[in-house]
Amino acid sequence: MIAAGENSVKGNLKDFLIGIIYIAFGLSAVVIAREYSMGTALRMGPAYFPTVLGGLLILVGLISVARAFLQSGTQVGGFALKKLALITLAVGVFGLIVKGTGLIIALPVLVILSAFASNEFRWGPSFALAAGLTLFCVFVFIMGLGVPLPILGSWFGG
Repeated sequence: MIAAGENSVKGNLKDFLIGIIYIAFGLSAVVIAREYSMGTALRMGPAYFPTVLGGLLILVGLISVARAFLQSGTQVGGFALKKLALITLAVGVFGLIVKGTGLIIALPVLVILSAFASNEFRWGPSFALAAGLTLFCVFVFIMGLGVPLPILGSWFGG
């Protein structure tokens, strides 16, 4: 790994750390899913998807950790606390308002609040992305898959 102040030493701390994060999330999904029935590929149980996804995350994490020892890397920058807080706030607000406002209000709020975390934030592309994602999610998840979320929530008479 990279010693303090040495950039020429083999090792990429960013790849190593992100690999550890992927492995941790993957293991968490697999451990949590153990308590549900697995099912089969044709008749999936509630544990099937989180277990497969968790396994893929673990695989990606292991590849990233291995790659960290094979490539030189750059120093890890500062922790972007403001950006992390904005994205966490956006997800929290979405969770709090989605049933009351419905997907067509809550999802654009999520996208625009999250977009504020970018150094390249602009209103036009953010609104376009919010509109496109909202239409996509309404058609795919609500109409196509039947996810029980209101399109327009109870706060607006939906």
